[in-house]
Amino acid sequence: MATGTEWRALFERWPATLPRQGILVTTFQETMPFTDFRLSSGLLLIERDRPDSHGSRKVMVAFDVIASLKLTDPGDLNRYQSLGFEAPG
Repeated sequence: MATGTEWRALFERWPATLPRQGILVTTFQETMPFTDFRLSSGLLLIERDRPDSHGSRKVMVAFDVIASLKLTDPGDLNRYQSLGFEAPG
């Protein structure tokens, strides 16, 4: 599982050419769709396009509770090389 430091580095390197959207999954098994994000030293601030059941559109999440990131972008996998991903071999 990735550490908070690795998640922070990934979000810091997010290129302008990729949509700033996806679905964040926490270690508490919560899924949070987002349409934009901002960073601080230890937190990720995500913005939703519609409010949750409590009316909130923005959520602050500690990097160390991020379990995975689901990407809704249908683009080619090569677009993610700038985030450090490479083809095997």
